[in-house]
Amino acid sequence: MSATPPSEPSSPKEGLSRVPTGNAQLDAILGGGFPAHSINIIMGEPGSGKTILAERLIFANAHDSERPILYLTTLSEPLEKVVHYLQQFDFYDEEKLTSGAILYESIAQELNERGIAALVPKLKEVIKTLSPRIIVIDSFKAIHDLSTSVPEMRRMLYEVSGLLTAYATTAFLVGEYSEEQISTFPEFAVADGMVELARKKHGIRDERYLRVLKLRGSHYMEGLHAFRITSRGLDVFPRLTSPEVPHSYTIRETRLPTGVVGLDRMLQGGVWAGSSTLLEGRTGAGKTTLALQFILEGLKRGEPSLYVNFQENPTQLARTIRSMGWELEDALRKGLHLIYASPVELQIDSILLELFRTLEEKNVKRVVVDAVGDLIGAASDLPRLFSYLYALAQHFTVKRVASVMTMETSSLGANPMEGQISAMSDTILSLQVERRDNHFRRTLQIVKARGTNHDLNMHELRITAQGVEVE
Repeated sequence: MSATPPSEPSSPKEGLSRVPTGNAQLDAILGGGFPAHSINIIMGEPGSGKTILAERLIFANAHDSERPILYLTTLSEPLEKVVHYLQQFDFYDEEKLTSGAILYESIAQELNERGIAALVPKLKEVIKTLSPRIIVIDSFKAIHDLSTSVPEMRRMLYEVSGLLTAYATTAFLVGEYSEEQISTFPEFAVADGMVELARKKHGIRDERYLRVLKLRGSHYMEGLHAFRITSRGLDVFPRLTSPEVPHSYTIRETRLPTGVVGLDRMLQGGVWAGSSTLLEGRTGAGKTTLALQFILEGLKRGEPSLYVNFQENPTQLARTIRSMGWELEDALRKGLHLIYASPVELQIDSILLELFRTLEEKNVKRVVVDAVGDLIGAASDLPRLFSYLYALAQHFTVKRVASVMTMETSSLGANPMEGQISAMSDTILSLQVERRDNHFRRTLQIVKARGTNHDLNMHELRITAQGVEVE
């Protein structure tokens, strides 16, 4: 089969054609996928997920054997081992291998015998006989390690780059590169795209991130994007950014009752639609009960509502809701949506992605996040978490979703983000437990309420069989 000549370049108005990755979220980060006919480096430490990303991509793009996809292994792992582990993933399709749409080959023996000089003849041979549409070389870093000098590596890369470009082939060079090597290794100079995969230890678990370092001619999402490795390949959670719609706190004449009559009087009728409310206080002060009452009031009014919870599992939550006069099944039928994640395995990015999917799909009007302290405990980067929470509040405002977040306070010291979270909240309710003589009582005070001539006094709060009552 003769090699396919290079295609005519598309005009700027048409934009670049793209090679999808097989993951919709990663494609969104990349602006639609990797540019076709480009040279890309997928880099990261061993075990970071580079090979899985490359293999998911080739199976997503293998359509026929007319222009197949070639996966070329070098000196990193034996070909048989690569294919063996590949078969464990859901995206593996035996038919794509047997039909010739995907071809796995090894160049290990040629590299052992001739060094890096073996690569260009091998590529010329496969292009002439197969005309592959996509070529993956894994690991390209192993080829770099065989080079005897930088000039030798540069000459080889010049030939490889010209060869791949001339025959409209999209290439992916997979390797165990570090960020420090970008400025010194010549392969980065010819790369059109660079994606880094990293793994970071946090407590008893690992957190994985990917970041696009370069994508020529493309608008891509910068920053760290979390991901995890599953049987589907990589599940990617794009970094949350503030909405493009200009955000403001312009008040609409819409109040949402909280479900607590006394509190609504103190707030002149309830909280504003699209506003954010912070419930802060010590354990046992009534934060969760008040937050649930806010959600249940929304259900009474026909407003789909979302409760995001990190402490009570669904069984425990059902018991709490029953104590307030509701059955969980009835609440679900009336529009209650639940997201639960254990604080032990909490991954902030995945929770946010699920939260926004629910907002979009279910037309949610009220949201509770219980509790912010669990997000803080799960975060390895507090400034990054604050950026997430700020962007989250702005999305709620733009979508006119009223949100409530709970945060536990302690006599042992201030929460490390207490001031920042308070500053971005429209309303702050302080719930406390006071001791007088040998008696305890719960109290509520409105610390802050934007756009509201609120009651500044401290009021007694009681938890009854019907929920929270405020005198």
